[in-house]
Amino acid sequence: MALTESMSTHPKTARAEREVIDLILRRWSPRAFDPERPVAREDLLRLFEAARWAPSSGNEQPWRFIVVDRAESPNEYTALKEALTGRNPLWASTVPTFVMVVLRETLERNDQVNRHAWYDTGQAVGFLVLQATAMGLSTRQMEGFDREKARAACAIPVGFDPAVIMAVGYAGDPASLQYDKHREAEQTPRSRKPLEEFVFSGAWGRKY
Repeated sequence: MALTESMSTHPKTARAEREVIDLILRRWSPRAFDPERPVAREDLLRLFEAARWAPSSGNEQPWRFIVVDRAESPNEYTALKEALTGRNPLWASTVPTFVMVVLRETLERNDQVNRHAWYDTGQAVGFLVLQATAMGLSTRQMEGFDREKARAACAIPVGFDPAVIMAVGYAGDPASLQYDKHREAEQTPRSRKPLEEFVFSGAWGRKY
């Protein structure tokens, strides 16, 4: 079967088994960001406009985004960077803008638990990420961070849950990365499970 390919020759351009939109093939999550290229406010607003129109159960729209720009919010930027854990601090210093993704845990209409809040917020972020790809921007979502430090850094109120810290900027030079495995990962082709491992017909495990 012929593989769908993007016009791009970047090693991270996906090779899909069936035709999909080019944005999906080009989206990837770098660690190397260009420290000299800030993201314009209007471009960030376009990302949030895309997220605004994501599907939402009961139209609750539980997502919230806190923009933490290195130049405009230096204190919050430093505090949020210090909340990162694992190997994230090794590369995150070059990121021009962090976006703290937050969700409301309860329904606005009756304050009951919103069982779909995480699902809906994930869809909003998915819309945002594809919009960023269309604009030539890069994003990387980080789960590795201290929730309480992030909550304090961004003054997140009770009833809202920190979900991920997202790096937003322009992809940089992989050679600038400190960690060998990070440099290698920037050049390693993307891979995914085959469809038969997660798509079933009528019942679990039945090949589609």
